[in-house]
Amino acid sequence: MSAKTQRLDKFLTATTDLTRSLAKKVLHRGEVTVNGEVVKNAAQQIQPTDKVSWLDEPLELVGLRYIIMHKPLGYECSNKSSHNPLVTDLLEGLVNKERVQPVGRLDVNTSGLLLLTDDGQWLHRIISPKYRKAKVYRASLAEPLVADAEARIAEGLQLDGEEQLTLPATLKRLTSQLVHLTLTEGRYHQVRRMFAALGNHVEALHREAVGNLWLDENQLEPGQWRELTEAEMALIAEK
Repeated sequence: MSAKTQRLDKFLTATTDLTRSLAKKVLHRGEVTVNGEVVKNAAQQIQPTDKVSWLDEPLELVGLRYIIMHKPLGYECSNKSSHNPLVTDLLEGLVNKERVQPVGRLDVNTSGLLLLTDDGQWLHRIISPKYRKAKVYRASLAEPLVADAEARIAEGLQLDGEEQLTLPATLKRLTSQLVHLTLTEGRYHQVRRMFAALGNHVEALHREAVGNLWLDENQLEPGQWRELTEAEMALIAEK
């Protein structure tokens, strides 16, 4: 048996939203054809050249997906149901969207650039502390920043409940209460906790960039998504 062949029921679960048990049911009902012939045997081996259809709709295997989303407020970066809607709920039309994972997390009250993928190795390279991939946030603050904020953030801050200082980060003031903060780590609610350590409070938080990839808000409105281009993949890979 060729290494590229696979069982028909497994092929169906890989190309549709059907579970293994549902795939067997549609096969039993005679809804699936292979090269124009009805096939009910779930164990039949499918060759790469075979033409498989379900209810007369051709099915094709898809490769790994790499997605950029403009995450809106109120959505949770999780695959498990909670009190809030999930970012994966926004992936309408994406086959097997439950296999796609957020690359890192933005909390419910944070908007902006979110990457999603079903490529576990790529996900790890983006979020691993080893690679120190920069992330840029725009934060709106409740109060004007203290005068020495840049220096303290560059040196590292002591977060409440933690002994280890944050890694050196870069702060750029846009106004007295609007800033860009660039981090290379991702602790729990880190941006909000960093400004709390400076005696301030984040009123609104938006992620603008991951690595060298910036969110173009003229192309993607909140809640919209698309697959990354090759050029964008290259930008993320840059150090």
